[in-house]
Amino acid sequence: MGIIAEMKGHEEVTSVKPAWSGEDLADNPHIVTDKARRVEAMFTAIARKYDLNNRLHSMWQDQVWRRRAVVLAKISKNDAIVDVACGTGDLAIAFCKAGASNVLGIDFTKAMLDLAVTKSEIVGLPIEYRQGNAMNLHLEDESANVVSIAFGIRNIQDPAKALSEFYRILKPGGRLVVLEFSTPPNSVIRLLNNFYTKRVMPITASIIAGDTSGAYKYLPKSVESFSGAKELASEIRDAGFTNVQQISQSFGVCTITTAVKN
Repeated sequence: MGIIAEMKGHEEVTSVKPAWSGEDLADNPHIVTDKARRVEAMFTAIARKYDLNNRLHSMWQDQVWRRRAVVLAKISKNDAIVDVACGTGDLAIAFCKAGASNVLGIDFTKAMLDLAVTKSEIVGLPIEYRQGNAMNLHLEDESANVVSIAFGIRNIQDPAKALSEFYRILKPGGRLVVLEFSTPPNSVIRLLNNFYTKRVMPITASIIAGDTSGAYKYLPKSVESFSGAKELASEIRDAGFTNVQQISQSFGVCTITTAVKN
């Protein structure tokens, strides 16, 4: 069963101040020095309704994207898989259901991990969960066959440092799988997507979650101001990965990027 290991130096988030105010989001949220603290506070606030909002606002496509990511990882039964920023465990569970017997989920936010543990126990899957930081994974060099991260790379304080960590823990021939939102190339789709994610979703998702943290205002801003798909591919190459490939999903709303450590 999953066991949550408390991260050293972790502090409970007690402030009732919004994680992201309108003033914070007027500029690039990725350059704030306390981004990690804000992201943790945000996910703690929305954890309880996180899955429901994901399903409703992606029209259940988020699960389709995760299943495709699992297929692209080309796993075998004995592969050691590390799912970083695992959230409530959806991708880790998808890997386990696909036949992987060694799956570790790591996330920065305890509230999300608590839900991941409960979900895995309900379906009887032997997934281990740990609280940890993507920039410092506390795992041995060359210990994983697959490292995955879904909708999490943009939330990390220093994505380049995290990619370096992913490279370090992967075995030679190991695969990286990154699932992240992206900007649709078609102008009409982009216009509709922008209206939905910037005007509709922040209101409806915040109501469903009862959220005052600013989480669902941060989401579209974080996508808009983060690296595009091509830039992300370049950053993955800079970390040492080769054979970088990208597969657009749902008209470019998100992109699955795969790469290999030689």
